[in-house]
Amino acid sequence: MRKPLLIVFIVLLIDQLIKIYVKTHFFLGEEVHMAGDWAIIHFTENKGMAYGMEFGGEFGKLFLSIFRIVAVAGIGYYLWTLAKKEEDKLYIVCIALIFAGAIGNIIDSAFYGMLFSDSNYEVARFMPEEGGYASFLHGSVVDMFYFPMVEGHFPSWFPIWATEEFEFFRPVFNFADFSISVGVAMIILYQKRFFGKKIEADNSTPLSVTENTEASKTTEPTIDEVSQ
Repeated sequence: MRKPLLIVFIVLLIDQLIKIYVKTHFFLGEEVHMAGDWAIIHFTENKGMAYGMEFGGEFGKLFLSIFRIVAVAGIGYYLWTLAKKEEDKLYIVCIALIFAGAIGNIIDSAFYGMLFSDSNYEVARFMPEEGGYASFLHGSVVDMFYFPMVEGHFPSWFPIWATEEFEFFRPVFNFADFSISVGVAMIILYQKRFFGKKIEADNSTPLSVTENTEASKTTEPTIDEVSQ
């Protein structure tokens, strides 16, 4: 488990350092252009899922936070079993990236509301005397990476979104989201390597005793056939 834990630690360290810096140095909505208009640090917060997607108000927020904790516990156990069985190292890396990213966003959701002041009217303060801006599990996730590399309008013949404005890539995300996306993308890219051997092994499973017996009955000649 040393290498998977190291990956998780590094991802969490980078993710939290970036988030804490942005949270304590940027006003909500403030941005810094890194490469023209297509690579931007844009400070925003969301109460929902990855890439700024929302989910059902305050009750939805609480449900999502609890679901994340349960899911992360499951992923953590799965990662432990993979390491124990010494499965494909690259696959373990993928699961570790997903696990680390999920924990990174849970930290925001669970604790940031209690640790920081609100960012709406001032730069957030760490451990304010009046208390944080939200209770346990009701904090907002800090996002900052924004890459609107392509902007334009759909052509008039395009179905549903004809003439509407489009932008790629519109969602603002954080390093934890990036870690999860890389892990999932690598699993999709190397799925034959990760799961192909198992499928081949299942397909090449030897016949059972019953199947062998039935096969022998159909192939071995009877006494009458021999006498004839």
